[in-house]
Amino acid sequence: MTILSVNGKSHQVNASPDTPLLYVLRDDLGLNGAKYGCGLGQCGACTVQLDGMAVFSCVTPLAAVGTRAVRTVEGLGSAEAMSPLQRAFADEQAAQCGYCIAGMLMRAQALLDANPSPSDAQIRQHMQPNLCRCGTHIRILRAIRRAAGPLA
Repeated sequence: MTILSVNGKSHQVNASPDTPLLYVLRDDLGLNGAKYGCGLGQCGACTVQLDGMAVFSCVTPLAAVGTRAVRTVEGLGSAEAMSPLQRAFADEQAAQCGYCIAGMLMRAQALLDANPSPSDAQIRQHMQPNLCRCGTHIRILRAIRRAAGPLA
């Protein structure tokens, strides 16, 4: 039995230590925001946060989580009460098919939490590991810039 802190709540899960965090989130906890994309940590559709750091949950074994806090897109906000970043993504129409968006949001939120006023170059560098197959990268970058506000 493993105790996980996910989105501020404690959960008991009965999974093998080598089970990818993505599978635990989706199959055991019913949190389906993070998506299975490549299974190799190369696309970012599965991105979540561990203690504020963006990680690929498809290649993060349960044993590696330990006592660190997990945050998923479900922990950012809801359709009724969007976070500023989610609102910016909606305003910029940054989601086309929507498959990558949860991972994009989690990676972007990790950046904004660490650096509330990143430069365009910092945003591009930080977001580089996550792919959007629909090609909405420019809208995604505008959404992150909108959420960050003007440069200080």
